[in-house]
Amino acid sequence: MDSRPLLAVRDVVVRFGGIVALDGVSFDLPAGRILGLIGPNGAGKTTLFNCLSRLYTPASGDVQFEGASILGRPPHRIAEIGIGRTFQNLALFRGLTVLENVLVGGHTRTRSDFFSDALGLPGVRRQDQDLARWAGEVIDYLGLGEVARRPVTGLPFGTQKRVELARALVMRPKLLLLDEPAGGLNHEEVADLGRLIRQIRDDHGVTILLVEHHMGLVMSVSDVVVALDFGRKICEGVPTAVQQDPAVIAAYLGTAKT
Repeated sequence: MDSRPLLAVRDVVVRFGGIVALDGVSFDLPAGRILGLIGPNGAGKTTLFNCLSRLYTPASGDVQFEGASILGRPPHRIAEIGIGRTFQNLALFRGLTVLENVLVGGHTRTRSDFFSDALGLPGVRRQDQDLARWAGEVIDYLGLGEVARRPVTGLPFGTQKRVELARALVMRPKLLLLDEPAGGLNHEEVADLGRLIRQIRDDHGVTILLVEHHMGLVMSVSDVVVALDFGRKICEGVPTAVQQDPAVIAAYLGTAKT
């Protein structure tokens, strides 16, 4: 049995000029777990997230997925190895329907070339049919069936968030990176999102890394929490232990409880 973590972050350092955004950050994420990444503004969460999706390249250290470094891969080749992500600011195609937006995500995992697509070869047609069927299943799974043919523009913000989640899920990711999924949602929508994140992990076996400011959500869904402050890891553990850690309390409140 393979004992390697699905994701391994090893001593990652990122610098922007003279600013050290990440300073030797390390942690493991085993398959099938939910990891919450927390920290005050400027802690380095987004920087680390962008390293995982290959938008940034560390100055040193490594990021390994299924035992192999991903640092040699360009961003557009991350989805094909099984890493999907959502974005803090919605990155939907505003003029497309819900279904069309979801299908865009699926095409990142399809295997065809320009000439096969142009000629409409049988293999391409079968691939497109399979993708359309799977996209429909994901849309129904996330409760988007009634709006599947509607343009995303004009849909409620919470619904648009689900569209982006559907677009990531249709890639069939092994690792799903969720970037501030609760941002802009009301209390009821956040509670629904928490149940949905757990359900996705349980139903589809997807490993999840969650970057989120909403502490109630992080602590309720995460198996393990990693806390950053000024680019360094200050705590790692189960949610209850992290909530009580003096360094975490100090990072958020400015002083530790006595």
